[in-house]
Amino acid sequence: MSAPTTATGTALRGALREPALIVLEDGLVMRASAYAATGRTVGEVVFSTGMTGYQETFTDPSYHRQIVVMTAPHIGNTGVNDEDPESGKVWVAGVVVRDAARRASSWRAERELEDELADQGVVGVCDVDTRALTRHLRERGVMRAGIFSGAALPAGAEHLTDQAVEVLLDIVRQAPQMAGADLAREVSTPATYVVEPTGDFAGKDPVATVVAVDLGIKSRTPAQLAARGVRVHVVPQSTSLAELLALAPDGVFFSNGPGDPEAATHEVELLRGVLDARLPFFGICFGNQLLGRALGYGTYKLAYGHRGVNQPILDRTTGKVEITAHNHGFAVDAPTDAPSLAPFDGGRYGHVEVSHVNLNDDVVEGLRALDLPAFSVQYHPEAASGPHDAEHLFDRFVRMIDEHRAGDAHPTTDAPRTTEAHRTTDAPRTTDAHRTTDESENS
Repeated sequence: MSAPTTATGTALRGALREPALIVLEDGLVMRASAYAATGRTVGEVVFSTGMTGYQETFTDPSYHRQIVVMTAPHIGNTGVNDEDPESGKVWVAGVVVRDAARRASSWRAERELEDELADQGVVGVCDVDTRALTRHLRERGVMRAGIFSGAALPAGAEHLTDQAVEVLLDIVRQAPQMAGADLAREVSTPATYVVEPTGDFAGKDPVATVVAVDLGIKSRTPAQLAARGVRVHVVPQSTSLAELLALAPDGVFFSNGPGDPEAATHEVELLRGVLDARLPFFGICFGNQLLGRALGYGTYKLAYGHRGVNQPILDRTTGKVEITAHNHGFAVDAPTDAPSLAPFDGGRYGHVEVSHVNLNDDVVEGLRALDLPAFSVQYHPEAASGPHDAEHLFDRFVRMIDEHRAGDAHPTTDAPRTTEAHRTTDAPRTTDAHRTTDESENS
């Protein structure tokens, strides 16, 4: 999935916009107008249902190699600033919007969104019926797509001639698929850095030391831990177990990130070393999928994934429903009706329960080890962007560390576990998606 071949400088707006096309691998072609940089980009086209927080979305490394369709119709009205980005650059492969704001209207805006995208060479389109495109992706599933504008449009493309469309389809269909993609190494920090305690804990001894493995981490995640008095060592994806243990962590965190968890063999082996060391573990998003694979469960690709800031999740530990922020196209395949023995190595890691489920489709949204100090969730409790309902999970992690140091072998809970498992639907969760088994890791 390639970067743009050409790019403009300052974005063109209104009547000056050039024609553009968005082409999906199943043959759907939609006319559009050039937005941000012009040129060519390809990637997996996905949709995000968030009505706000586009700056956090575009700078989230988890969207690496993805073209993001914003379902909210008006994008860019709050501009961009230097406080809200989740990393040092825009990571999305492309942007699709319906109505591009002519100018920002917010006291916090420092620059225009379109100019920011153009300056970073991000190819996009506007004047697209994003509702129709989203419905198409919901029915057909996410797939590879390309955006073409400016010099990247072949002769005859404006008339959608068969020859021009075939040329563009060939480009799209030659792009790598997301299934099997090992991408965390492409977005991870090149060197370790430390985030010291902040707020009331600034300048004081940390309450704990946590090693956060950067698989595409968002800046607000270590900030959440630092605000609770934790010193966070953010380390590269390639970190070895010996290097991790040399930092003498009280706990280990695995972040969100892009790609297929089945391809992340190094990260899974690293996590197994953490579990063997009985270190308290907390993972989110990609980290949840990696915990599932480390425990011996499979993962599978969702038809169109969960992306946005409005997903209802049942926390089966507390019985509460929380509205949460998501960005994932893969999920863990684990039993939801009752705790199960983790399959890896004949049950080496004991029993595990599915702690969270998505109330829209019963997808596994969290795991909790019953015999180890380890838990994970599939969504984003750091709320960047999104609701703050799940920020308490960082408190849960800190309590787990405290209890582990105090000699309590059982992971912390906020309330007794529910005795009746959440109802699961009779229909398979993966009717039009592929599962990936874990047979090679169980051997």
